[in-house]
Amino acid sequence: MLELRSVKIQGDKEKFRNNIQKIGRAIGFEISKTLAYEQMTVKTPLKEHVQQVVGDDIVVVTILRAGLPLHQGILDVFPHAENGFISAYRKHSADDFVIEVEYVACPSIEGKVLILNDPMLATGQSFINAWKALLTYGKPKRVVLAAVISSKEGIEFIKKEALDSFDLWVAAIDPDLNEQKYIVPGLGDAGDLAFGTKVQG
Repeated sequence: MLELRSVKIQGDKEKFRNNIQKIGRAIGFEISKTLAYEQMTVKTPLKEHVQQVVGDDIVVVTILRAGLPLHQGILDVFPHAENGFISAYRKHSADDFVIEVEYVACPSIEGKVLILNDPMLATGQSFINAWKALLTYGKPKRVVLAAVISSKEGIEFIKKEALDSFDLWVAAIDPDLNEQKYIVPGLGDAGDLAFGTKVQG
């Protein structure tokens, strides 16, 4: 987490992406402990062996673009999971913004474990709006939200606005949001740090 937050280190985009991916693996490993398992018999060169394997069907959905390294880290733990992608961005007005969802590409989530991820859980609006957009793809067996850093305010917003029961996994919880609704101390704009500064259209 130190390397992600430090302005002296986070300018290395490759290292920044790799660190987010590592956190994704750690979160994925913790999520794996909570899934349903079943037994499968495999034949080794010497004899048959009964192995525990994940019994849940999993769909990993990321909020573009910042979520891509976190998505890959989670996918490293669940390499056979299906994948979905959502574009969500802040549409600013004079003194406020709303989260717009414009693009969704997702398989059916009916009866599956949905792992929805975004590295920064600031206000919580992106998670809730993405979750709403996914409702047309089915009713999941379970919803898991994953983030690198969250604000306390964002967590409370999700608790209040959640569409169903959910589990939340975050690597760090920060106390505040600033006037622009960025997490403080946070780490800055995760998308820009991972992929470069956007040109505003």
